[in-house]
Amino acid sequence: MTKKIFLQECEAVLQGSIWKHEYRNFTKIIIKNCIFANRSNKHVILYNMNKNTIVGLILLTALFIGYTLYMQPSKEEMAERQRQQDSLQREQLMQELMQDTVEQASVTASQEQAVERKEVEEVVVQNKQLEENYGSFSLAAKNRQEASVIVENDLYQIRIGSKGGKIESVLLKDVWTHDTLPVVLFDADRSETVFGFSFTNNYLVFSTNELYFHSSLQNDTIRVKGSDSVQIAMRLYPNKTEAEFDTNSYVEFVYTIRGNDYRTELKVNFFNIDNYIDRTQTETILTWQTDLFQQEKNKDKGRTNEMAATTIFYSDANDVENLKESPDKGDSISYSTRLKWVSFKQQFFTSTLIADGYFSNATMVVNIPQNADEKTLKTMKAELTLPLDGKNQTFGLIFYFGPNKYRTLKQYNINLEGQIQLGGKLISWINKLAVIPIFNYFEGFNWSYGLIILILTLILKTVLFPLSYINYMSSAKMRVMKPETDEIAKKFPKQEDAMKKQQAIMAFNRQIGIKPMAGCLPMLLQFPILIAMFRFFPSAYELRQQPLLWATDLSTYDSIYSWDAHIPLLSSFYGNHISLFCLLMTVATLGYTVLNNKMMMTSMGNAQQMKMMKWMMYLMPIMFLGIFNDFASGLSYYYLLVNLITFAQMGIFRLVVNEEKLRNKLLANKSRTVTKSNWQKRMEDMVKKQQALAAQKNSGGLPPTKQRSNTSMHNKKKR
Repeated sequence: MTKKIFLQECEAVLQGSIWKHEYRNFTKIIIKNCIFANRSNKHVILYNMNKNTIVGLILLTALFIGYTLYMQPSKEEMAERQRQQDSLQREQLMQELMQDTVEQASVTASQEQAVERKEVEEVVVQNKQLEENYGSFSLAAKNRQEASVIVENDLYQIRIGSKGGKIESVLLKDVWTHDTLPVVLFDADRSETVFGFSFTNNYLVFSTNELYFHSSLQNDTIRVKGSDSVQIAMRLYPNKTEAEFDTNSYVEFVYTIRGNDYRTELKVNFFNIDNYIDRTQTETILTWQTDLFQQEKNKDKGRTNEMAATTIFYSDANDVENLKESPDKGDSISYSTRLKWVSFKQQFFTSTLIADGYFSNATMVVNIPQNADEKTLKTMKAELTLPLDGKNQTFGLIFYFGPNKYRTLKQYNINLEGQIQLGGKLISWINKLAVIPIFNYFEGFNWSYGLIILILTLILKTVLFPLSYINYMSSAKMRVMKPETDEIAKKFPKQEDAMKKQQAIMAFNRQIGIKPMAGCLPMLLQFPILIAMFRFFPSAYELRQQPLLWATDLSTYDSIYSWDAHIPLLSSFYGNHISLFCLLMTVATLGYTVLNNKMMMTSMGNAQQMKMMKWMMYLMPIMFLGIFNDFASGLSYYYLLVNLITFAQMGIFRLVVNEEKLRNKLLANKSRTVTKSNWQKRMEDMVKKQQALAAQKNSGGLPPTKQRSNTSMHNKKKR
């Protein structure tokens, strides 16, 4: 056994003992008294000790083991000792954590102090900038939490905001867009809306639109019905001190909303503000700006109609004028004389600002936004000047938010209805005195608008029946006497005798009682009615979203089939949809054209002229197909009815008029003596002179006066 192995065995005996130093002393004693030798791979232990020594060692070992067993702690003592050690470790850990927390808190406090210092510095800089920009109204320019008041009556809902104290949005009730959404005239959440008065203070120019007003009502919804009314007051205060408002001076907006009225009254009160604005300021400019949104179905070229109808109208209460109606261009004007109202008009709705008195002058601008969404049509802006002449002053204004309905606008007696495009002065009276009253009358019966248009067409065609009869009779007379006119034409076969031929035919017609102009005049008298209808139907609010058969809205085009692909030429000329009413109208117009051409071919002798006219008349319905495909289906429906009723009238005329008797009656007139009127005599003299001049020109000679004139001119050139 080696020394190392012996020591390991001794250690194994006492490995449970915690008194390791006694164990080490004991092993040292044994080693001193033992001799180890290794001979021929045999382990020999020689003991050089006597008996007493061995007994002593055994006793010492027993004593050591007994002492060790006696002094070993119990399980409870060992658990208690472990708890004490764990407690010391936890206390040490807590101290370390507390130290880290203190250090972190110190760092956080330093950071918070830095942030607070930065915020204070920013507030100081902001206050300084506000004071530099807004002067005595710097407190009102601070960015407070915005609040709004919603007011709802029977017709619309408006939202009045604290910033600018302005109307931020207008929503019309029970009125829907083409995609069944509520009609919103404008909305500050969707685009920038400006309404504010400009002031100067110590050479600073600012607007109330940028300042925050105070109101006793915040984030409330108020409802008013019937004849009731409600007032909402918004006040703008100047600074009294750096942190306090001067509540004895203010600019006040007082809105009055009634339950059953499209109008909203606004009283603008300036109270004791002469100390806060320049005393030299004698006028203030009211800036009103907003974006107008798409309301109607206007896919493809249909968008052109709504875009063109969206513009600014203005009036001095007598004449109504407007900026350019263009689908792709803006316009502007500086109006130097006084105005009564300014209107941001769309196809069927309008937002109008009316002065109790007058605006001194105005600058108006219409722009087409470049980066706006596809629902935004145009940006409207008006700068209106009002006089400012005292510290306590009141301006009275009225907003109109509602439809472009003729009867509704006319009741206000300030010519608001003039912004509805009913044609010029020569045409609009037809719509105002005939068409609109008929519509309004039959509206009371709650009939379908398709039926009302049919009744309107029947009434107009009945009124025009005498003119249609005169037109037909003139054509019939020329038709039955065509053999005689052909015989006259054969007497003048040469081209240079065309004037003589025409003169002979006119004399013959006059002799037998045919008046060609009698057929043209009725057609000319009917033409203004066609133009009036062309202007009325696309502008008639009464037809908006009124269905008829397959058409869901008579105020816009009806589509039975559409496609998205762009087809060259076809998409540009016709569009990407098929309007059935327009198609039927075109077919009916072509049918009427064919029938009319047959009648004219048999009544007029110049075949070459009639051939050219015939192709022109065939081309017109094809052109109408491309034009009216995007127009109001109510207009195509009206023209279809006109053509069908005209067919019926012509059938009745052909049954009533006996052309054989008519021919005999005209032939009997050949023997009568016709007295020429002075106009006819002058016309004949003029024709004779032209014939004489033509004869001289063909023979190479010129009248003496002409010769002298040319000789004189030649002499002048020589000189």
